[in-house]
Amino acid sequence: MVWNSVRGNIHKPADDIMRVSFIDVGQGDCIYISCDGKNMLIDCGEKSEYTNVISYLNREEATRLDYVIATHPHSDHMGGMSKIIKQFEVGEVIIPPLTEEAIPLTSFFSDFVDVVEKNEIPLTQAKVGMKGILGDAEWRIISPSECDEENLNNCSVGIILKHGENNFCLTGDAEEESEKTMVYSGVTENVDVFKAAHHGGATSNTELFLSMIQPEIAVISCGKGNSYGHPNDEVMKRLESYTEEIYRTDTDGTVVIESDGKELTVITKEESLW
Repeated sequence: MVWNSVRGNIHKPADDIMRVSFIDVGQGDCIYISCDGKNMLIDCGEKSEYTNVISYLNREEATRLDYVIATHPHSDHMGGMSKIIKQFEVGEVIIPPLTEEAIPLTSFFSDFVDVVEKNEIPLTQAKVGMKGILGDAEWRIISPSECDEENLNNCSVGIILKHGENNFCLTGDAEEESEKTMVYSGVTENVDVFKAAHHGGATSNTELFLSMIQPEIAVISCGKGNSYGHPNDEVMKRLESYTEEIYRTDTDGTVVIESDGKELTVITKEESLW
């Protein structure tokens, strides 16, 4: 795997390019993937960020989201999802396999369910091994094996995304317990790009997990001056033992990684989309 690092403007990609945008939504997660005319949105940050996300998708000329994955029902991951779903045609929504006890009694989640039902969008509970196609790319669900109502972070839907020779590991806020399950169940593999789990938090990104995926590029989605101390210093040290290519939305803004199936290009500090 070869990568280039670029600072400056980004332009509309060619049809054979997969673009993965780690959108800066402050202390939250939002990932937009486009490939060969097909699109996926994973999380969207807090409700306060939904207009920024919609603006980004509009600049990307997205009119349809073939897949929407809400990794787990925390507001920093899906607080504004109902607002976003209202603005786009959506093919399928994927959520964790929530037990009745794990379903949150929050307005953002109730609004999300109501919009999905009102628009008659297929709603699928994630299952490990489930696969899908996104243009020239493929994705496979690697977590959760089960949903822990005591810790919704470990309910996070995680995927491996493959485009040619390049692959990405995206695991939401999965913590140590979920990471262990992924490792011991054999669903993990070496990856080129890892979106650090739980904003680079200390309860995630364990040495066991990193030793299995051995990332060559890491992206951390976190807010400037956040009160959680993300990313954690020890996690940074662990990541640095695998790669010097570590990007952060709090310092780099939105991080865009493009794949042509062989090489990766990392674009940061974009001034305009095209």
